[in-house]
Amino acid sequence: MTEKEKVLNAIDALKDEAIDLMKNLIAINSIGPQNDGPGEGQKAQFLIDYLKNCGFDDVVNLPAPYDAQGVKDRPNVILRMPGAGSGKEKRLWILSHLDVVPEGDLKQWQTPPFEPVIKNGRIYGRGSEDNLQGLVASVITARAFNESGVQPVNSLSLAMVSDEETGSQYGLNFLLNRHPELFNNEDLFIVPDSGSPDSRMMEIAEKSILWVEFKTIGKQVHGSTPHLGKNAFKAAANLITKLESLYRRFDKKEDLFDPPISTFEPTKKLANVPNINTIPGEDVFYFDCRILPVYKLEDILSEIDRLIQEVERQFQVSVSVSFPQKEEAAPATPKDAPVVRALDRAIRDIYHVEPEVKGIGGGTVAAYFRKKGFPTVVWATLDDMAHQPNEYCVLDNLLKDAKVFALVALR
Repeated sequence: MTEKEKVLNAIDALKDEAIDLMKNLIAINSIGPQNDGPGEGQKAQFLIDYLKNCGFDDVVNLPAPYDAQGVKDRPNVILRMPGAGSGKEKRLWILSHLDVVPEGDLKQWQTPPFEPVIKNGRIYGRGSEDNLQGLVASVITARAFNESGVQPVNSLSLAMVSDEETGSQYGLNFLLNRHPELFNNEDLFIVPDSGSPDSRMMEIAEKSILWVEFKTIGKQVHGSTPHLGKNAFKAAANLITKLESLYRRFDKKEDLFDPPISTFEPTKKLANVPNINTIPGEDVFYFDCRILPVYKLEDILSEIDRLIQEVERQFQVSVSVSFPQKEEAAPATPKDAPVVRALDRAIRDIYHVEPEVKGIGGGTVAAYFRKKGFPTVVWATLDDMAHQPNEYCVLDNLLKDAKVFALVALR
């Protein structure tokens, strides 16, 4: 039996272990403290104990200092397995995250979010897809090497970090800034936090993200005397229609992305006045912009400022802006990077499909790796249930994704 066969057979034999680990982790509420949750501490400690009980020697927690919302420190768990090259081999990093998003409207859940339920080949629960599928698949990969007695060609390193859902200041960014010795340019980086149901999509690029809060200040008056006031709502509505011109001003296309254009969309709207017969003196709305890397955010902001000035002059109001998120796109991972080639071969071998490289409009922690010069691929086999009620993970995908990771480590 070849080493490849031994490792893949070991993954199949660990199916019940994988299900039990998923069930145990789903049952631990790890909503981040910024979202009024208990944090990742209990889940991290469970994993540390589990990994040590499985015989892994090199398991460490590198916590980020934190003291708010009743939470002390934010854990970042690292597991490292040596490869066959006695320290000279590349390291394969698989990075997943410990935190989950809030449950949302409980009435839309058919089962309790933190009580795992298995039915029809799926395991349901908050965090099952985002990001426990990737986390458990990486752990099962490491266990399969241990159980089979096979050493990976590339050393295998797992990072299970905090704070992915709320900015990564206490997760990957903390590790990159405070523990840069962990990573180097020769390593291979996979982030199993986005993907497609058919396993084909390998994400190598992301758009810039710009979230804008527009606050319009006018003068509130009675609805019967609008000439005495300055209608902030009317001015804001006019600004929204003007901002539609951003699509025409920044209209380049890049087929790597889906959609292949920059997008500029109004989203959230705050309530202004509670009654019908009052002209509002203040109005707040938000835009979510996903911008192709060919454009610089400063050029987008300059055009937004020009449109704001037009509205201010026309309606005699003032408009201020703030940015809940402003993230310039990271350099794309080259299509011929070693991690892309290795992952491509492994996907073909396990899923028997032809992978394709893509860019996305969403943001993942891969951007932080890429900004440090580390070519990274975001890949998993997912039904895109993240953040939704009745979130689930397909159990077959969990094991097959682990096999893909194993083949990358073996090559």
